[in-house]
Amino acid sequence: MHPDLEPIAFLLGRWEGAGVGGYPTIESFNFGQEIEFGHNGKPFLSYVSRTWLLDQDGTRVRPLATESGYWRPQPDRQVEVVLAHPTGIVEIYIGEVVFHKIELRTDVVARTSTAKEYTAGHRLYGLVKGNLMWAYEMAAVGHPLTDHMSAELKKVT
Repeated sequence: MHPDLEPIAFLLGRWEGAGVGGYPTIESFNFGQEIEFGHNGKPFLSYVSRTWLLDQDGTRVRPLATESGYWRPQPDRQVEVVLAHPTGIVEIYIGEVVFHKIELRTDVVARTSTAKEYTAGHRLYGLVKGNLMWAYEMAAVGHPLTDHMSAELKKVT
């Protein structure tokens, strides 16, 4: 592992779990999620996230969002995250690593002409009692930053 990855090395591996979502324009929902952070010896982590809608019994109903990208640690415990979505949105986040907590805010959002209006994101990731917990606020379709999704994921060995 590249030594620059040390501040974010706690993310490495495959994580699975469930969470809740909602937004002023949609009904609340439960979802399952799988995240995988990997590395190839260079100073970045690869990242893939897949989510799916869960019914009241926790059974998978259909795929939801997916995103992929790279987490790039910077000097002084800073981090840059580059994410791409198949819906036509690309995001660049900048943030800070404090122990096992990472807070990110979008620096750049770009979208294709067919993508939904999305203008900003704010994400918080943290390791709590061995589980990866995260929360995501987004600004979209005329709304300011608003709670959208959160989850608790367990490391899969």
